[in-house]
Amino acid sequence: MGLAEISKKDEKWDYHRSDTQSVGEIFGYNPDFERWSERMSKCSTFLMFQSDGDALRLSQSFFCHVRHCPVCQWRKSLYWKAMLHRALDNILPQYPSHRFIFLTLTVPNPPIHELRNTLKHMNKAWARLIERLEFSRVVDGWVRTTEVTRDSKRPNTYAHPHFHAILMVKSNYFSKNYIKQERWLELWQQSLRLDCWLSVGIQAVKPKASAVASGQYMDGVRYAVAETMKYSVKPSDMMGDGSLSAHRWFYEFCTQVKKMRFVATGGVLKNVLKNIDKITDEQMVHVNDESADELEKDKRQIIFRYTATQRRYVFKGRY
Repeated sequence: MGLAEISKKDEKWDYHRSDTQSVGEIFGYNPDFERWSERMSKCSTFLMFQSDGDALRLSQSFFCHVRHCPVCQWRKSLYWKAMLHRALDNILPQYPSHRFIFLTLTVPNPPIHELRNTLKHMNKAWARLIERLEFSRVVDGWVRTTEVTRDSKRPNTYAHPHFHAILMVKSNYFSKNYIKQERWLELWQQSLRLDCWLSVGIQAVKPKASAVASGQYMDGVRYAVAETMKYSVKPSDMMGDGSLSAHRWFYEFCTQVKKMRFVATGGVLKNVLKNIDKITDEQMVHVNDESADELEKDKRQIIFRYTATQRRYVFKGRY
């Protein structure tokens, strides 16, 4: 019997672990990445749960910590979201009238072998942007993530790098100091020092209607903001169309982004994500507020092991 049949909410483990298997196989084709492939083959090979009422609660597993492992990316993103949730719990009451907006910034898509230089240029442009008076007088804090996808028309030779930013703006942003999309585009072009076609997206963070209706507006904002934490590259972009050219794109991507940070913070949100490059196995297991200490020591453990031939977790017993 599989994990997904026993616990519907945990079926995501099958999808993410299957992606890890596929990406690990791609690494295995290239001698330069074989050790990553070996590490990924041993990632989250078993999951240990405790019964928590009608649900299962993860209590133990081990991870490979390869940067581009889909399972590790997923667990880290959950931990980052939980960390951001906790930080916003402390920050939002101090700024009850502030609002949040989403900002997406793009650049001309570069050849994959020029990605590193492009990202460096984007980082410098961001540094110039946040120093602009129009930015600093309305934005009190920000969280910025970098995402890279494949170019839609040239998926095996070009990349599409872009920034996703959460901006915490003053209460008068929408009434007195509103910056239109066209002006955001001008500011970004000037910061990039480029005069070419670009795309900029801007929208207000709107919590779910259910949260507003129940009077939990701040909870809704907190959730909406945290959900913007994205993967640096999606597993589908890692794998591409499965061709040799697609593999070469991914190998080059890994080389280009080596040791580059894809998450940055500033202003009153500067310390909301601490030590995100040093996440432990325990933190990746207990991604929310619970900890190993809260688990009942005398409860029996339920074990599931990943079966590569079936690409799913299969029940192995209780201990």
